[in-house]
Amino acid sequence: MGLRYGGDYNPEQWAEEVWADDIRLMKEAGVNFVTVGVFSWALLEPADGVFEFGWLDRVLDLLHSAGIRVDLATATASPPPWLTTAHPEMLPEDELGITRWPGSRQQYSPTSPAYREHAARLVRRMAERYGSHPALDMWHINNEYGCHTNLDYSDNAAVAFRVWLSNRYGSIEALNAAWGTIFWSQRYSSFEEILPPRIAPNFRNPTQLLDFHRFSSNALLECFLLEKAIVREYSPDIPVTTNFIGAFKPVDYWSWAPHLDVISDDNYADPLDPDSPMKAAFSRDLMRSLGGGKPWLLMEQATSHVQWRPTNGRKATGEMQALSLQAVARGADGINFFQWRQSTSGAEKFHSSMVPHSGTDTRIWRSVVELGSQLAALSSVQGAAVPARVALVLDWESWWAIEAGAMPQTLDYLATLETWYKALYELNVPVDFVHPSADLSAYEVVFAPQLYLLPDEIGSRLASYVDGGGTLVLTYFSGIADENDHAHLGGYLGALREVVGVRIEEFAPLPLDNTPHSEVHVSGDRFGDFTGTIWSEFVTAVTAETLAKFSGGDLDGLPAVTKNSFGHGAAWYVATQPEPAAVAAIVDTVLASVGVRPEFAGAGLEAVRRGDALFLINHRSSPAVTTISGTDLLTGRTHAGFTLQPHGVAVVDLAPQAQTTHPSPARDRKVESEVH
Repeated sequence: MGLRYGGDYNPEQWAEEVWADDIRLMKEAGVNFVTVGVFSWALLEPADGVFEFGWLDRVLDLLHSAGIRVDLATATASPPPWLTTAHPEMLPEDELGITRWPGSRQQYSPTSPAYREHAARLVRRMAERYGSHPALDMWHINNEYGCHTNLDYSDNAAVAFRVWLSNRYGSIEALNAAWGTIFWSQRYSSFEEILPPRIAPNFRNPTQLLDFHRFSSNALLECFLLEKAIVREYSPDIPVTTNFIGAFKPVDYWSWAPHLDVISDDNYADPLDPDSPMKAAFSRDLMRSLGGGKPWLLMEQATSHVQWRPTNGRKATGEMQALSLQAVARGADGINFFQWRQSTSGAEKFHSSMVPHSGTDTRIWRSVVELGSQLAALSSVQGAAVPARVALVLDWESWWAIEAGAMPQTLDYLATLETWYKALYELNVPVDFVHPSADLSAYEVVFAPQLYLLPDEIGSRLASYVDGGGTLVLTYFSGIADENDHAHLGGYLGALREVVGVRIEEFAPLPLDNTPHSEVHVSGDRFGDFTGTIWSEFVTAVTAETLAKFSGGDLDGLPAVTKNSFGHGAAWYVATQPEPAAVAAIVDTVLASVGVRPEFAGAGLEAVRRGDALFLINHRSSPAVTTISGTDLLTGRTHAGFTLQPHGVAVVDLAPQAQTTHPSPARDRKVESEVH
């Protein structure tokens, strides 16, 4: 069927006579794939045990007759009012004990027996009825798990949390040791005394908070696995997915990803954010990485504006196509939107769609049709890989622990990762994200910003990576604690202390108030002079080479950036948050040290190679000219250099047969692309 193209289709919002027009317009736009039923529980089961599938039968049959494949949702994301009225105990509560009431969506406690029982019953009835339907292409479990209800502190959660802790630790003595309950007289005599970390007079136990995050992510996963097991009974060969939402703090997608047949993502780039293309690329690379490099699906995005930001900017002409093709470039085999036809009522009526309120004589509809044609022209990239030699560690557990409070500084883990990713993105260097325990042997450089939690096992694996010839880049506040959030003694860094070749004596966080005291000065020949923010620390170079030093104050002359040879590899350490230009200089220097250079360089253009296709994307609001030559798969025309209009895209064919006529640069050398 080629690349999948479509979006959330909610025909239940419209009179049935509209459906035929929907099909006509889908065919015009090239739509071949739609998600159906995400928020339809109240229609499918209007009363307890009363099921009405007739309307959905007609929808699926209509789509099948038009050759449009269906991603069928299990509809469990928003329980109907009759269920929450009958079982108010299934409603979630926040840390203050305040109930999250019906009237929105996701009004359920993930650990509620009543919710799970009724959700399972609905899914079984749906799987029995549609498990072998000819339109069925994929099962879509629930929707955006944890988006609104992720940390539930209800009595349901308390019971389930105790069970989870008992399974994790085995005994209350082991839990007391892991949680360090000797502090502040927190020692427990039994699991029955333990509650979720509800609001308390002062700082809550850090390890309890960390375990509650682990538990909460797993509780949602249990809901997914419950439904997956049911649909698998009736559709053993149909892929199963649920839609992730980028780098989403509450849910550890590393633990979820092995259970999905296809990784899918919802991404809503903010047109008013100048870093929007970079942040979107970050999410695309993460999705590809979660699937181990396999193709993934962009399950939701907006054609233009959303309705939930303080100011909902619109996408400029061409911007929707540029961001969509960026996803394809970075491994997506399908592009979809929320939603097909813009709602006339409800909380998302001002969320843009494929068919807007104004109809088809519109800029948005013309863009939708154009994108359909572009995707049809790119069938050759389907299934192709996006190889990377550089990795970036994203550790959900460090993220949870760093931002739990009672820390030396208020840190934004995701923002820190984005600063390092941005430097790689602007160099057009492909990046894979990895879990700290991943096999890193395929990567020449691994960046691990703020790897706060460093169990001995992970430290040993990273040490082996460096010893075997890899290059590891660590930043400040890494290797601070073990898996139980207990501090490493002797200068932090744990099992990586000898690898990095430094000793961390004391932290010196910087104010976050943009005053002169909020910066620290760094000098050195390798990167030039630069300023650091957020953090500094007292570093002693034991075996490491000092490449840049702090300048002024108590830290004057102490190492700020170091490099240590260890075995056949090297470990770098950065003891502050360098300004963006300095981050770029450090990244460029690290890559050059191991011979990793951009394949397609050129400021202002995003260039990504997927298989034999080179995607050139101009995210700027002014034209860009590149000297790269070749045949554009989108148009079939051959160019001796490309001029890309604002938000313009070209996909250059680099297949061997094309190279005989239109040579393309070899993969093992840097290619300069002049951009004006």
